[in-house]
Amino acid sequence: MDVRLFPNVRRPGVGLKPRREAQRPLLPQHARHCPVLEAGSSVGFLVYPPIEPHESFYVGYDGEGRYPFRYYVKPQGGNWEAMFSIVMAFPVGGIGKFKEELTFMPGAPPMSRELALHIVRCCFVPEDANTPPGGVTLRGAWNFQTQAGWDTVYSSIFNAIERPSAPMLVVRVETDWYAHESEFRYVLQPGEGISVTHSMPIGQAFFVPREPINMRDCSEEEVAAIRRSQEEFSREKASVELTTPYGVPYSPHYLRKSRSPDSQPSVLPLSESDGRKVGRNDPCPCGSGKKYKKCHGEDR
Repeated sequence: MDVRLFPNVRRPGVGLKPRREAQRPLLPQHARHCPVLEAGSSVGFLVYPPIEPHESFYVGYDGEGRYPFRYYVKPQGGNWEAMFSIVMAFPVGGIGKFKEELTFMPGAPPMSRELALHIVRCCFVPEDANTPPGGVTLRGAWNFQTQAGWDTVYSSIFNAIERPSAPMLVVRVETDWYAHESEFRYVLQPGEGISVTHSMPIGQAFFVPREPINMRDCSEEEVAAIRRSQEEFSREKASVELTTPYGVPYSPHYLRKSRSPDSQPSVLPLSESDGRKVGRNDPCPCGSGKKYKKCHGEDR
């Protein structure tokens, strides 16, 4: 499946491109020997903010509908310096006018109000703030267009267990026809905020097919095949056990099996006991992602 990238409309080409990363900073080192954990971390692509290495910003929630945004730059060889701040204030109870209170810092290089507001909207979506209270939406540097029948899911970063971690609203978008800009919707408590830098991902995106999922009970033959597969896997896993330099035993059997060229999801035998006929060009019921004629139907 091919996914096409297009840049942030307001700041094209600024910011790192999405990438996969299987490791997470605070996970213990022996997690490197847990292939299913690393596969969970890398199921999506990390998305970065549309800022340069010398830029940074902070967005927070002060309660009562007030959201501060501060923009920083770091001159070469210097320290971080605040350029401006803006407080977005929503009317209490939803009655009244939305306000933007912009303040330029003393000694900061001259900048127009229009440019400051443009920078804010490159990185942040003021219109989405305060829904729900504490909600803030960060923009990504790059966006995704998927193939027909595929959606993009925007989520927090999987297996990032740093505390405190703000909860996030997961969004699923039909990006095969809708040119959606990457957005990550966090929900802050009063007094909380998010500091963002060039190399810090703001969220994770992954892709799922938009197709119905049918569940059915396994037949007795299929249950028996599953049990045999479990027993075989347990025997082979136990026969190959290694010990890390720091004394933790582990087995590389799953990793070797998943990376072998002939590895495919062939545990379950194909069954049409549910009465449905599988077409040769339909997805194979085994879940491999291949067409039936290229998988279990190849010899039929």
